[in-house]
This record gives sequence, C-alpha cells and structure tokens, in this order.
Amino acid sequence: MATRKQKKSDETIVDLVEVKDQAQDYFENNQIVVLGILGVIVLIFGGWFGYVNLYQKPRNEKAMEQMFQAQFRFEKDSFALALENPGGGYDGFLDVIDNYGGTQAANLSNYYAGISYLRLGRYDAAISYLETFKPKGDVTPIMKYGALGDAYSETGDMDKALSLYKKASTTDQNDYLTPYYLKKLALLYEHQGEIQKAQEAFNQIKEDYPNSAVGKDIEKYIMRVSGN
Repeated sequence: MATRKQKKSDETIVDLVEVKDQAQDYFENNQIVVLGILGVIVLIFGGWFGYVNLYQKPRNEKAMEQMFQAQFRFEKDSFALALENPGGGYDGFLDVIDNYGGTQAANLSNYYAGISYLRLGRYDAAISYLETFKPKGDVTPIMKYGALGDAYSETGDMDKALSLYKKASTTDQNDYLTPYYLKKLALLYEHQGEIQKAQEAFNQIKEDYPNSAVGKDIEKYIMRVSGN
C-alpha cells in the first residue's frame, strides 16, 4: 500500500515538473505574443484609469459647478430659468446635459429637467428626460418611478401610470415616499373602478405605515372604498 502511494506521489511530482516545463517552453516560444497581450492589458487599464481620473472626474466637477445656479433656480420654483438660463453665466440643466454627457452631473440634470418640465406642464418632455435618468445617490428609483407615474397620468395613460406607481411603491422602502405613492396607486385604482385593488393598497398603508403623514388619515379612504 505504501509503495503505491509513493508511486502516485512521484507521478504527481513528475506531472508538475512537466507542466512547469511546458509553460516555460510556451513562454519562450511565444514571448512576443505573451508580452504583447500583457502590454495591451496594461494599456487598457492605464487608459481607463486616465480617462476616469484625468478626464471624466474633472469634467464632472466642472459640470457640478455649472449646474449650481440651475439647482438654486429649481429650489425657488423657477423651472424655466433652471432649464435654460439660470443667470450669472452658468449653464441650465439642458446645457449641462448637452455639454457634459456621461457625467454624474449630466445624469442628475436629466432628473431635474424631467421634474422641471413636469411642473411646467410639458409632460412628454418630462417623460423623455426622466426615462433617461439613471437613479443614483440621493435621487432614488422611487423618485424616478413616482415622477414618471405623475407625468403619464397627466397624459391620460392611466395604465402606464398605474404600473409606475406600483413600481414606486414596491421598489425599496421609504417611510415617507412608499406610503405616498401607495396612496396615489390606490386613488388611481379607485378612479379606474378597481375598488378591491384600491382597498388593498389603502389597507397596506394602514398596516405598514400607520405613523406616516399619509397613514394618519387613511381610515377615511378605507371606509370610502369599503362602502361604510
């Protein structure tokens, strides 16, 4: 038995030596190709690192500086100015999107532009910019889907609005926004004559978010759809 184990061990060592020799032979015979591949990998990584840190990051910082005044106008409900002419020589959200594409600032400007157009009653434009926006950081998927639900409901596409309010109320959980959009979902279900679904959404607010601003007076809505 011991002899057999020793033999197996010797074979393993021989195999490892053969593999090492084969690898060395391969490298010697294909040295230029191997080094070329390694060089390409280094160039790709170096190019990516340089693009992110030496090009894209400074562009994003400049874009964030440019959109500062537009954000100020937005917070003052001056949506038209925020979009195109916030003043002081700064870019509006639309210019940030056009001039700094691919940056976080441009992405965030899509959200601001969408909300601005929503407030201005230009719902198709609002939808276009909100759909382009990729949720990140403080602006969550709930906020995107909820705003899109508002925009589609204003265009009269209630089925799409229902779908988006449902997404907003089931994507992540937020003690303020989730019950807020659950209520919008329930009200739209009620408007569409889907009373049972409306009742279920109102009851979910009562059960899961009783202490929210929406939950504190939800009982009257439950009584209304239940016929009591």
